[in-house]
Amino acid sequence: MSARTIQGQKNLQDIRQASKDGIGGSPLRPDGNLKVKGEFAYSSDMWHEDMLWGMALRSPHPRANILSVDISEALKVPGVYAVLTHDDIPGTKYYGLEIQDQPALAIDKVRYHGEAIALVAADHPETARRAVKKIKVEYEVLTPITTEEQCLDPETHGYVHEPHEYKSHGSGNICHSQKLVSGLGVTDEVRAMADVIVKGSYEVGMQDQAFLGPESGLAVPSEDGGVDLYIATQWLHVDRQQMAPVLALPEEKVRLTLAGVGGAFGGREDLSMQIHACLLALHTGKPVKIVYARDESFFGHVHRHPATMTYEHGATRDGKLVFADCRIVLDGGAYASASPAVVGNAASLGHGPYVIPNVRMEAIALYSNNPSCGAMRGFGAVQACFGYESQMDKLAVELGMDPVELRQLNAMAEGDFMPTGQQIDSPAPVAELLQRVKDMPLPPPLDLEHLDVRTLPGALSNTSHGEGIVRGIGYSVGIKNVGFSEGFDDYSTARVRLEVIGGEPVAMVHTAMAEVGQGGVTVHAQIARTELGVEQVTIHPANTEVGSAGSTSASRQTYMTGGAVKLAAEAVRQALIEKGRRRYGWQHRDITLVGGKVVSEGAGVLVPMVDLLGDEAIDLTREHHHRPTVPFDKETGQGFGHVQYTFCANRAVVDVDVELGLVKVVELTAAQDVGKALNPLSVVGQIQGGCTQALGLAVMEEIVVKDGKVRNASFTDYLIPTILDTPPIPVDVLERPDPNAPYGLRGVGEAPTVSATPSIVAAIRNATGLALNRVPVRPEHLTGTL
Repeated sequence: MSARTIQGQKNLQDIRQASKDGIGGSPLRPDGNLKVKGEFAYSSDMWHEDMLWGMALRSPHPRANILSVDISEALKVPGVYAVLTHDDIPGTKYYGLEIQDQPALAIDKVRYHGEAIALVAADHPETARRAVKKIKVEYEVLTPITTEEQCLDPETHGYVHEPHEYKSHGSGNICHSQKLVSGLGVTDEVRAMADVIVKGSYEVGMQDQAFLGPESGLAVPSEDGGVDLYIATQWLHVDRQQMAPVLALPEEKVRLTLAGVGGAFGGREDLSMQIHACLLALHTGKPVKIVYARDESFFGHVHRHPATMTYEHGATRDGKLVFADCRIVLDGGAYASASPAVVGNAASLGHGPYVIPNVRMEAIALYSNNPSCGAMRGFGAVQACFGYESQMDKLAVELGMDPVELRQLNAMAEGDFMPTGQQIDSPAPVAELLQRVKDMPLPPPLDLEHLDVRTLPGALSNTSHGEGIVRGIGYSVGIKNVGFSEGFDDYSTARVRLEVIGGEPVAMVHTAMAEVGQGGVTVHAQIARTELGVEQVTIHPANTEVGSAGSTSASRQTYMTGGAVKLAAEAVRQALIEKGRRRYGWQHRDITLVGGKVVSEGAGVLVPMVDLLGDEAIDLTREHHHRPTVPFDKETGQGFGHVQYTFCANRAVVDVDVELGLVKVVELTAAQDVGKALNPLSVVGQIQGGCTQALGLAVMEEIVVKDGKVRNASFTDYLIPTILDTPPIPVDVLERPDPNAPYGLRGVGEAPTVSATPSIVAAIRNATGLALNRVPVRPEHLTGTL
């Protein structure tokens, strides 16, 4: 039996075109207007009848033994329902993202400034705050271990974690290490092959993710003895995986639903208040809400690892790199968090996107009594890029070469090998990206005779009328991996349901992907429209009712969960077509779904989807796994460790007031290969956002830590770029498809954060002639008033 509506080929013309809101289009984000108008419901906006407020007592010391904790006075405060310490934890007392070395509440000692010791639940946040102050803790304060020298000499300075407490694979105060050797390594004989050798030491400060929405969530105890947690996070399932053992509950009784997230950038990949809110809710039998204040947020999440790096590069007189010898030391703080992965990235990407025949690398992460560090946009690669790109500029000066030409001469391309031995098996247009940013028009030259003082560094404060202003231009290029690496079975799950609602075919997409502002829900709807030929797509709230989507990090969500949505939608499409074959006996091999209809390229429209679906729904779930990777060899660093690489190049133009030490980034150009831009508007936005965060690291952002104590836990003292600090960011988007990725796409979000910082510092060096081996560059670095 044939379908009742068979039409001619030309009748497909009106519906053959993919939806403008499908792949390649730029539909607006559903949350965009709400956020701009202040109407979006963030996790901190949640409310529940009869809920309590949770709050933590935190350590004022970075290192101390806890001699006693007295909660008796806190319990007497009217309105207090519970005061908990580690003694009240029903299950395992430790958790951790990669290594379970962090106590849910401090046990006998504190290892960093701000570590949580006790919890209070009360009927009002002010009541909770008063009760926290009533908790009496007796400390034996110890000298904190905060420097590399102290960490590496535990016999003299002690251990952050005593050897018998060790849960990492490191030793002493080293949490994790990774070596890498390729070619001949770096020996005296190899050094002798080079005509020119440059050395440098570099330092990167501790950057904060600085998301605007503080940590917050609402835990609601349930009748089955479990708990429902509504939470702003990056990884629902791994949160649950860490929480359940501490709560002594099976995972199915710990249900998480994503609440509105106000930015993440890696800072929500670790747990913050999740366990605390659930402990209080289960103990009191009442819903408990926790919202961090800004200062508590600085103590309550991990930060970017500060790093010290030494680099040595050798090259021939004509500019070909001969060797690179590198050592990167990352301060991981008190607990491991993501330090092993950060070390892996630093070691495997720390040579940059260059062909270097001989490499020796060592990267380590230290335990210290400084704040814990973990995931932050581009981790490991950001720190290293500042080192190797500074070296490229130094080498260009030594060789008398143009810095862009030197980079292009050594740029890796498809078919080349990483120092890990992994062959680059997809486009790697590093040299072209550099050429593109170099060829883009420059902003108008600095004209001190006809200037608008409002455009000068610090000039909105009327600090300069042009005196002491100089301009510089700098370039850089960076490399970043996409997705989880080193043998991790990275996968995402998606459920797609197709049914008729209101006389239209409607697709529903259900994943556990954390939408943290990256625009993933928009892209998922685009994929469903493209694969199913429908216009109406709804996005189910993200929760743990469906399989894991992995973390919203590592530039992976469009690749991984987008890939899962694609697989599930393809399965639904095939199921619908098979349904039609069974009903109508179709023999066509070219059947697809377009414009709400089942069509054949040869036969035209076969049947409207609503007629074929009827009252039935097709509901299928699929997992997307990327191709397998392997761990790097511990001693040689060899191995197919990363699934995909992404590259970005930048050109920065800066004006510097050398008398006051002020910097204005005039323009920050970017060129990036994205494989395939599924949503071009979002792609440009991701690149511009990444560049802006890199600008912050270059000249503004640093958590100041002295003797283990955070000195600037507020947005008054921790400066981040505002729109007044953000320059025009022209973006040149390349689309060179990766044959191994869904739609050929590449992860986008991190590469510009990796590459843009060194271009800004290079421009400041170009303007001032100063060496500038540390970021952020502060005014005193420019005026010599240190």
